[in-house]
Amino acid sequence: MRSIWNGAISFGLVSIPIKLVNATESHSISFRQIHTEDGGRIRYRKVCELEDREVSSSEIGKGYEDADGTIIPITDEDLSHLPLPTAKTIEIVAFVPADRIDPLQMDAAYYLQAGGAPAAKPYTLLREALKRSHKVAIAKYALRGRERLGMLRVVGEAIAMHGLLWPDEVRAPEGVAPDTSVTVRDKELDLADALMDTLGEVDLEDLHDEYREAVEEVVAAKAAGETPPEAPSAPSSGKVLDLMAALEKSVRAAKRSRGEEPEQAASGQETEETGEAGEETDRESESGAEVRHLSQRRSARAAPKGTGGKKSTSTATAKKTTAAPRKSTSKTARSTQPAKKATASKSAAATKSTAATKSTAKKAAAKKTTTDKGTAAKGTTKKSAAKKTTTARKRTA
Repeated sequence: MRSIWNGAISFGLVSIPIKLVNATESHSISFRQIHTEDGGRIRYRKVCELEDREVSSSEIGKGYEDADGTIIPITDEDLSHLPLPTAKTIEIVAFVPADRIDPLQMDAAYYLQAGGAPAAKPYTLLREALKRSHKVAIAKYALRGRERLGMLRVVGEAIAMHGLLWPDEVRAPEGVAPDTSVTVRDKELDLADALMDTLGEVDLEDLHDEYREAVEEVVAAKAAGETPPEAPSAPSSGKVLDLMAALEKSVRAAKRSRGEEPEQAASGQETEETGEAGEETDRESESGAEVRHLSQRRSARAAPKGTGGKKSTSTATAKKTTAAPRKSTSKTARSTQPAKKATASKSAAATKSTAATKSTAKKAAAKKTTTDKGTAAKGTTKKSAAKKTTTARKRTA
């Protein structure tokens, strides 16, 4: 591996020559900018804005821009005279437990390679001391024009150094956590624990960059003149209507992904009803992010139905839950139920028949009355006409 920095580790009065090499590498796919009309490369040139001409690298220096826009030139000679004791030294300042280091501070990682045979003994001494103490070393060093903070730890048989951000470079998480009071129930925590147990652990070696692989497939297909493969549509991540339903669904999905059969009996039915209750609750308050508790009626609705196709009634259920001394009475009552139902059915049929007969009689009577009224009206009309004719004849005579 090619070194990017040469120096020494200062361990008290012990100096260990080392070389700094990168411990990581990027496998990201990079693209070039091109002209979309003809595919020509887009290139940037360094142009002096005062002379309006391209300048070479030898003509380019450093400058600090002041608040008012004034540029203050800074030369390499100015920087070389700075009192920087860590310019070529990794100076160890303390040894602390590893859990004292906030992971937010960790930056780039490097391997410290022993610089030749004279460095083998002190290098091994520092490595074994770190192993036995179960601590990490905090050090200061200078790299790329600035002083930095580092952490030395043992990785296998080598010493690695992690660049650390200075404490004032880590921002406090202000305004990030929810500012409302939320109560988490024990049942919700139990489901979260079940989901964590179902997902289990993972070997980081099994994880890979799926996006990079998909990009490589697209590039290979276009290079061969083929149609790029279509990526599967990502599942929609809608609003979580109910936290309990989402947790239960996540547990079942995790079990299916691991080849396990999720429980689908009463728990599945309860989950569906939980989701329905959650939808009703969220429709009432869509503007808020509050998690509402579910109603207690889902346990009654999730009770299994009786077999045989017969629906159980509330009367029968109540009779089954009565005390033991009243069992004979409940049996007698149940035995008389078919007779009572039959009698009730016959009475209802007779009542319906009587009502129908009365209704028919009433209709016939009403019709007869209407007919009689019509006949009487006709007779009255005839009498009136005859009377008018007699009167007319008398006047003529």
